[in-house]
Amino acid sequence: MLDEPRSGRLAAWGNALLAGLVSPDEAAHRIAADDASHRVADLPGETAPVGLTLALGRLRALGAKGLRVALPIAGHPLGLSGPHEFNARALDAGEAVIVTGVAVGLVPEVFQAGPEGDAHIEVMWRCLPVREAPPADVPSLGEAERELAEALRDATEVLSRLNVAGAGPAAQAALEAYRARAGRGREVLAPGYPPRALRVLELAQRVGALIEIAHGSGAGAGEHGAAVSASEIAARAEALRPVERTARRAQVAAYNAYVEELERGGF
Repeated sequence: MLDEPRSGRLAAWGNALLAGLVSPDEAAHRIAADDASHRVADLPGETAPVGLTLALGRLRALGAKGLRVALPIAGHPLGLSGPHEFNARALDAGEAVIVTGVAVGLVPEVFQAGPEGDAHIEVMWRCLPVREAPPADVPSLGEAERELAEALRDATEVLSRLNVAGAGPAAQAALEAYRARAGRGREVLAPGYPPRALRVLELAQRVGALIEIAHGSGAGAGEHGAAVSASEIAARAEALRPVERTARRAQVAAYNAYVEELERGGF
């Protein structure tokens, strides 16, 4: 959760494009970020995969009003609305984007190409039909913000019971990443999003960082030099599970805030 999901970048900058706040080239550049390429396959009206610029333009011409994010895991179809084929693919990928107004969704397939040491990432977004229905378990921004405040306290409490300083390199790397991101004001979301969405996303990522630190502190003596039993690791994971769920729900609420505002008539 320390990094933006690709679905988040696609939704955020795709929404900015639909709102006329950025150019197609700027949106495509922001979505691809450090990846070598992004293409879209099985897009209505196209017989072969196309680049992001053309794909976003095609979706807009088809009537796209906004883009939503889904971040499902086993047992929690967060942001999904069906049908089964789309849900199954999204669950395998751990993320997806749903296009409102067109009833299609996009699921990323990520490939690593090139020799070891000089590899690059290529992403193919598969376009599939989706059911036009409310997304599963997505809170409003207000609900997400309230839930996150409690989740942050819970995550901090769990973390305070760990000897993070002596827990080894994995926990230290997560802690340093958390401090760096908290200190430099990351650029997240895109033009057109309400300030509250930015606050919720940043808080969700802070909670996610704390969760990663706590998980990283439990690999045992072999890696971290801190003896932690299997039962303790399991108990810690169980304690963090609802916190992690809250953070993922808040991420989705933040990315979906543009569509939420649009549906309320705010734009």
